[in-house]
Amino acid sequence: MVPLDNLFAFMLASVVLIVIPGPSVLFTIGRALALGRRGGLLSVLGTLLGLLPIIALVALGVGGVVARSEVLFTIVKLAGAGYLIFLGVQAFRHRTRATSATISGTIPRSAWRQLGEGFVVGITNPKSLAFFVAVLPQFVDIDAGSVPWQMAQLGMVFFMIALISDGAWALTAAAAREWFGKSPKRIETLTAVGGCLMVLLGVILLFSAH
Repeated sequence: MVPLDNLFAFMLASVVLIVIPGPSVLFTIGRALALGRRGGLLSVLGTLLGLLPIIALVALGVGGVVARSEVLFTIVKLAGAGYLIFLGVQAFRHRTRATSATISGTIPRSAWRQLGEGFVVGITNPKSLAFFVAVLPQFVDIDAGSVPWQMAQLGMVFFMIALISDGAWALTAAAAREWFGKSPKRIETLTAVGGCLMVLLGVILLFSAH
């Protein structure tokens, strides 16, 4: 069990990291603008579910091997960046179809697909891997029991805080989309903006340092 002092310190660090707008927030806003409330929330859930295997790998020590391997880390980074760019381009290309679906009340894609797309983005995010490898061990107390179990607990705390924060961002962006949605032209523009945000995020990730 993680000591309470360590747990509270990690919660504070996580809140600061998560609440300040970063890559995950940009992705959340982009998806919510492109797909609406349902798509935004499903993307948030999918992205965070993609963190669970990363947390498990870090807790078991495998994550450190990947983070220290230039080849493996680069492969993960390229895959994640490429997929984000692909999603952004798709949102931009199909903005007219998405606008028509929003106005008519139909759903442009299945819930499982939206969840799956978020999962791929989450599990291929090298920044998350690097963060957990670098930060989790600092809040573990070797004398407090199983180290992997403590890391898993800290990872789940991060998961819950991120779920609340990113969910709030998704709802806010979706509300803005609905407010502008009275005009087909405006909602088409918002969908395009959402796609561009995802492309931008992918490019930033592609050229970011290890």
